Amino acid sequence: MEPEIEQDRANDALEAETLFDAPTMAEQERMVEAVLFASKEPVTIRELMSRLPKGCDALQAVEQLRNRYEGRGVRVVQVGPAYAIRTAPDLAHIMQKETVENRKLSRAAIETLAIVAYHQPVTRAEIEEIRGVSVSRGTIDQLLELDWIRLGRRKMTPGRPVTFVVTPTFLDQFGLESARDLPGLKELRGAGLLENRPPSGLFGGDETAEEQAELFEDADPAQTSG
Repeated sequence: MEPEIEQDRANDALEAETLFDAPTMAEQERMVEAVLFASKEPVTIRELMSRLPKGCDALQAVEQLRNRYEGRGVRVVQVGPAYAIRTAPDLAHIMQKETVENRKLSRAAIETLAIVAYHQPVTRAEIEEIRGVSVSRGTIDQLLELDWIRLGRRKMTPGRPVTFVVTPTFLDQFGLESARDLPGLKELRGAGLLENRPPSGLFGGDETAEEQAELFEDADPAQTSG
């Protein structure tokens, strides 16, 4: 028998054996599905081929699996040269989880908040004058992020500086109907908001010498969700 004919027959036999040993396409889909589901990173066709038995067509299995998942809660997506199972985009909102984060307000934030509450509308310069020190942008940003203060009207003074006022969120947090219902010093001490000596003029200059022996040091944690 000629060598060429013998080699062709050997190739045909090998191909037939390979095709015979290859799993059905349905089984190949299951294998691909299992690999994509278990993988933390997208998987390439080459990587799939290295995991599947000989004779499998990983690309065809992926394409059929993509069609099978069309319109479902998860789907097979292409990420560059690789593939992955991902949540359907229109259902992403139900996968979000809100957590409560306890955040301790700094001494500067508490003092600034108190000044805004008792002197509103108040400018940044006025806050710094009452505190006797400058107010960092981070302190203001934290109170704005908590939605406890907001920007008020500009003052009719040179430069038209913006003012700060407390928000309905702040009032609701402390169970107040309006800023007129703000607690006095004794109530603040009872709530644990006053520890040592407050800055001079913090409450409009009406505090007694004994009351001036207190200072904003700690505050109840501010709860935010995200």
